[in-house]
Amino acid sequence: MTNLRLQNVTMMIEEEEEEEEEEMTQLLRYLSVGSRMEGSAPRVGKLLRILGFVCLWTTAQAQMKIPPETVQQWATVVSAQLRDLTTKHSGSLLLQKKLKDVESIIKIVELNGNDLVKDYSDEIERMLGSKMKSVKRLAESAEDADLYHGYNASMQFDYYNSMLINTADEDGNSVELGGDFPLEENEHFNNLRVNTLLSDIQIPTNVYNKDPNILNAIYNSEALNDIFIGNFQKDPTLTWQFFGSSTGFFRIYPGIKWTPDSNGVAAFDCRNRNWYIQAATSPKDIIIMVDISGSMKGLKMTIAKHTINTILDTLGENDFVNVIAYTDYVRYVEPCFKGTLVQADLDNREHFKQLVDELHVKGEAKIKNAMKESFKILNQARASGQGSMCNQAIMLITDGAMEDFESVFEEFNWPERRVRVFTYLIGRELTFAQNTKWIACNNKGFYTHISTLADVQENVMEYLHVLSRPMVINHNHDIIWTEAYMDSVLPSTKELFNTKAQSLLLMTSVAMPVFSKKTETLSHGILLGVVGTDIPLMEVMKLAPRYMLGAHGYAFLITNNGYILAHPDLRPLYKDGKKLKPKPNYNSVDLSEVEWEDTEEELRTSMVRGETGNIRQSIRASVDKKKRPLFLVNDYFFTNIDEAPFSFGMVLTKGHGRLMFIGNVSVEEGLHDLTSPDLSIATEWTYCETDIDPSHRKYSQLQAAIRYLLGKEPDLECDEVLLQQTLFDAVVTAPMEAYWNALMLNDRVEPGVETVFLGTRAGLMRIMRYAGVETRAAKRFLTPADKENLFTVDHFPLWYRLAVENTPGSFYYYPVNDKGVKYVIGTTAVTVSSEGKTAMAGAIGLQMSLDLLEKLLWAIAKQPSDTDCSAIEGVCPLSCESADLNCFLVDNNGFVLISKERNEVGRFFGEVDGSVMASLIKMGMFKKVSLFDYQAMCKNSHHHASSARPLLSPFYGIAALVKWFFSNALVFLLDFGLCGLWHADYLVDAKAGYHTSHKQKKVDALQPCDTAYPGFMYDSSVKEANSLIKCGRCQKMFVVQQVPDSNLVMVVAQADCDCSRQYGPILLEPKEIKYILQRSLCRPSVKCNRMKSQKVRRRPESCHAYHPKEDAKECGGASAIFLSLSVFSASLLVSLLLHHWT
Repeated sequence: MTNLRLQNVTMMIEEEEEEEEEEMTQLLRYLSVGSRMEGSAPRVGKLLRILGFVCLWTTAQAQMKIPPETVQQWATVVSAQLRDLTTKHSGSLLLQKKLKDVESIIKIVELNGNDLVKDYSDEIERMLGSKMKSVKRLAESAEDADLYHGYNASMQFDYYNSMLINTADEDGNSVELGGDFPLEENEHFNNLRVNTLLSDIQIPTNVYNKDPNILNAIYNSEALNDIFIGNFQKDPTLTWQFFGSSTGFFRIYPGIKWTPDSNGVAAFDCRNRNWYIQAATSPKDIIIMVDISGSMKGLKMTIAKHTINTILDTLGENDFVNVIAYTDYVRYVEPCFKGTLVQADLDNREHFKQLVDELHVKGEAKIKNAMKESFKILNQARASGQGSMCNQAIMLITDGAMEDFESVFEEFNWPERRVRVFTYLIGRELTFAQNTKWIACNNKGFYTHISTLADVQENVMEYLHVLSRPMVINHNHDIIWTEAYMDSVLPSTKELFNTKAQSLLLMTSVAMPVFSKKTETLSHGILLGVVGTDIPLMEVMKLAPRYMLGAHGYAFLITNNGYILAHPDLRPLYKDGKKLKPKPNYNSVDLSEVEWEDTEEELRTSMVRGETGNIRQSIRASVDKKKRPLFLVNDYFFTNIDEAPFSFGMVLTKGHGRLMFIGNVSVEEGLHDLTSPDLSIATEWTYCETDIDPSHRKYSQLQAAIRYLLGKEPDLECDEVLLQQTLFDAVVTAPMEAYWNALMLNDRVEPGVETVFLGTRAGLMRIMRYAGVETRAAKRFLTPADKENLFTVDHFPLWYRLAVENTPGSFYYYPVNDKGVKYVIGTTAVTVSSEGKTAMAGAIGLQMSLDLLEKLLWAIAKQPSDTDCSAIEGVCPLSCESADLNCFLVDNNGFVLISKERNEVGRFFGEVDGSVMASLIKMGMFKKVSLFDYQAMCKNSHHHASSARPLLSPFYGIAALVKWFFSNALVFLLDFGLCGLWHADYLVDAKAGYHTSHKQKKVDALQPCDTAYPGFMYDSSVKEANSLIKCGRCQKMFVVQQVPDSNLVMVVAQADCDCSRQYGPILLEPKEIKYILQRSLCRPSVKCNRMKSQKVRRRPESCHAYHPKEDAKECGGASAIFLSLSVFSASLLVSLLLHHWT
């Protein structure tokens, strides 16, 4: 094949030379004739032109020839020297021999995924069951305390206010509601300073901390202190326990010092948290109707938008919603959602908020048609089995309701009154209060009057208490579980962003409502609050041990809606400048967006339905920051988690992922090697459970394992299988320490080999540093900060995952660019065989400097100086160090390992030389692999400043109002040319600065998006390639040769032919997948269909929408409002005129 390709290239070169000679001869003949006809001066110019063409002709004649056999010889020598270098310094052959020696005493077992998934799900159920028992004890205690407490309107009671504890006044005395509150750092609570003997109280700034209702409720909740402590003693793995009161305060255990936000405001209100809202109400379908007629302009519209956003913030993934704006016609704020309900997940809620922010007032209010439309949507959803199939409500936001609606209610809602109607009267006028209240009271709803932004939050929360009445009267203590969330409220949470696996930063909460059991208030359905506790998802996922799942295996959890709770490919954070921040939609990532090869959603559908089973799928995975594609065959096993709306799944990779070897050695023999200084074990894995007994928390996993094996801590709960395998691995790998030390002592270490290492499936690692930290290029490699290359609860090291997908014994090389520090890793897998089965035992490798590999390559890649060049036209002898050639070592995914230009190392070769890479792709040497990312963040030049800020406090609303007032005042001054009030230069500068910063914000804004991006894989069946690339007036020759026994190819290309104008770079940049939202109602777009589509979901089992004893007369507002007929008529007339004029 080589000779044939060489002949083809030679023929091409000869044909090109013949054409060029003929063209040059004709050109010289023409110039010769011309010179005789012109004077002497012009002849000089013609002569120069002749010389230029002669030079060009000479260059063409000297077309560089790169003999493929020469490059092949270089590649062979590079292979041999690399193999000698890596096997000598890593000791891989010795380790493989030691494993061969123990094959007679080991056993290889094939893991049964069905058994494993059942065992792990049972463990998860036991763990979650323990948390539920703790919450039930809290609920019982809180209800009993309220039952036997008589309300005291003049109560005086001091409590620990978490904002004020340990705070002194100017005289050094404790402030009121402060006092001495001892705090100590606690490992179990992320090293926060806490008090495990007491809880304390957090109250939002907008709630009066001495209100009698607050004081009575806090006094009652004191009874929870003993239960908090007792729960923690029974289950030391518990984290935060809490009680959120319906009056607004939040009791948290252990007690902490609460830190206000940057504005000095305690904005956190427990009643806005998802665990509170879900526990307080059943699932619901909500239609929000907002009046956008002319009378709603100005502050009214600002309050109305704030109200809509606050209602949206009370919805969760089990709820459904739509928003209708009305004037004299009905307008869906999102035409795509016409006539339907959409799931109130985070994406849809944020979408609604952006559209609501763009609403403008105009026209006259005609509410009847909008009300009819709302009832039709809800009735259709109920009839077709869509939506929540539970509570249904209409939220009417208006500054006045003048029409007669009785006929609408008679047609659609009476007498059953299945749809509740809540009314929010906006503005200071009370003209239509009676009418607006009548609507709510006659439809089992609630009426509130909102005259300022500060009124919004408290008034919106009233609807939750109304919806909770049937559940409270029934005393149904439904336990709820939240979707995954990241608690950014507590101090130091953001510090964890950089220290924990991203997908395991999340937690879920289990919560239960607390009711008043007093007989006299039974029909009122009084909700006292919600109790709960947090469960870090990392602790849940530790119950599926990483060592059992293998290098590419993993476990994951999803909710009843198909959203991910935990998954190693979930990326909830993104980088905004230098800061890591949660993505806007981090907790509503669907399983189909991570397991995107599940195109038919077979896996997702089975899991959401709570089924037990298994599925095999061929998938495209990627590692190394998504740069390196892998083709895997995954076996998925899944089952339901009883008493929780979750499904558990796990993956075993076909082949080595299913096979595991088990060895056996004595504890004495293993302990001797387990204490070697070069040995460590995975710090994030659970060899022994150190969190149950507080006295064990001071031990690292290695210390705990050793003390358990020595019999010093017999009460420790340890994984016997994992410990036995760790002891075996320690014994088998022990000779490596002696081998590495011998190399160092005998001064046989090649300068540039900096670190050698090995790892086993049991999470054991041995590391030897051949170079000191001062001289080592890769100072961060294999340190605790280098999570990518360590065994974590989330993944195996990168070098391990790459090695097991490569041929055992053959080294896999790849470049690393760690924040500008560049080096090379070489790694290979080692195996054991028994009874015809072969299992991966581990991986071994080394880290080398670029200096070492450059020195090796440049010494090989050159022809000797005494090469016979007499018969060779062009450059001879060839040398990769000369300016005539560009030489590269490129890995199997197309990344540059070695180049003369250091800045090219680690970059994709197509970016460095698009012409050669394009030819290699065309020739089939590299194949493109299409990859997708459905969790990407893209720049959005049309970014809308969303009004979706979590409105936790009216202070933000007041600040927004002040900002609105001054911005409108400025616009007024600009419109009327009153700029003379200021110096013109300053005004121009300020305006220019505003527009500049505004544009900059648009450019930098990131929003969730879907992207597609390419990866490339080398086809190892194509061992060599060479060709000519036509690039304008020159032709570039290149030769590519596989480096045997490796994942590398050697590229040698002509350097003096620039093809960049003809061939652009080939980039790995992701491209956003655009889904155009066409707002035409007759032609719904792809994006519209995606947004409307309701994937298979499992509804919550319980629903409390009705109770016959409910007292619907409590429907809000002050005492009955009486107006004289004349006053009412006059007000109505004025309002009609205002509506008409605006």
